[in-house]
Amino acid sequence: GKILSMYALGMSYDNIASHIAEIYGLSVSAAAISAITDKLIPELKAWQQRPLQSHYPFVWLDAIHFKVKEEGRYINKAVYTILALNLEGKKEILGLYLSENEGANFWLSVLTDLQQRGLQDILIASVDGLTGFPAAINAAFPNTEVQLCIVHQIRNSLKYVASKNQKAFMADLKPVYKAATLGEAELALDALEANWGKLYPIVLRSWRTKWPNLSVYFKYPEPIRRVIYTTNVIESVHRQFRALTKTKGGFPNETSLLKLLYVGIQNASKKWTMPVHNWSLTLSQLAIYFDGRLDSVLEV
Repeated sequence: GKILSMYALGMSYDNIASHIAEIYGLSVSAAAISAITDKLIPELKAWQQRPLQSHYPFVWLDAIHFKVKEEGRYINKAVYTILALNLEGKKEILGLYLSENEGANFWLSVLTDLQQRGLQDILIASVDGLTGFPAAINAAFPNTEVQLCIVHQIRNSLKYVASKNQKAFMADLKPVYKAATLGEAELALDALEANWGKLYPIVLRSWRTKWPNLSVYFKYPEPIRRVIYTTNVIESVHRQFRALTKTKGGFPNETSLLKLLYVGIQNASKKWTMPVHNWSLTLSQLAIYFDGRLDSVLEV
C-alpha cells in the first residue's frame, strides 16, 4: 500500500527504495517495486474494457507524447486521452490509446473500441487539428459535430507570424473567434485576410480550409460554446500526467507508461464529483438543438 501510494505521487523506483530503507530499514529492489506496481495491470485492463454510457454530449480528444523503449531504442509515442462530459455533466475519461501515428486507421480503431463498449452517440467532439480525425469520427458517428480547438489553431497560426506582427495580427484575429454570430465571424475573417492574406497566405488558407469545423460553436448559446471551443479541459489532465512522469526520462515499455498514467487518472477523477457549472440548463439546450437524440436517455 505504502509503495503504491508513493508511486502514485510520481516518485521514481530509486526514491521509493531509499524512502523504504530510511523509514523501515528494509532494502527493496527496483524489480520488487515493479512487481508491486504490476498489481495495477489487471485493474488498468478492466478499466480499459469497462462498459460506457450510451450517450455522451461532449467528448474531447488530445495527445501527449512520451518516450518508450522499443527494440533497444527510445521512440516517441503519442498517448491519446479521450475525455467526456457524461449525461450527469461530470467529467469522465473514456480511454487512453497509444499510437505511433495519427492516421485515420488508428482513429477508426479507437472509435470502434468505444462503440464496442456501448457508446452509441456523441453530440459534439472537440479535437485539436488532428489529421484524418473529423472524417474518422463521421465514419463511426455520422451525426457527431466536430469542433476543432480554436486555441490550438491560434497557437499554430502564430508560429508563422513574425513576432513584431503578432500583437497586431491577434488584434485582428480576436473578432473572428470572439464574434457573437457566425456572420460577424465571417466578416472578421474577411478583414483578417484583407490585412494579412498577402503576408501570411498559409495561415489564412488554414483558417479557410478548416473553417467548417472551426466555426461549429457559433450555432450554440454561450454555455455550450464555452464548453466546446477548446480542448483546454484535457490539458489539466495532461498537466497531472506530466507531474507524475517528470522523474522518468523514458519508459521501458508501454505497460509501464500506461500503469502510471492510470494512477494519474484515478487521482484526477477524485476531484470530478460535481457537474460542470449550469449543467441542467446546458442539457436542456442540447436536447433542443439535437432534436430527439437524447430522448432515449433523458426523461423528457
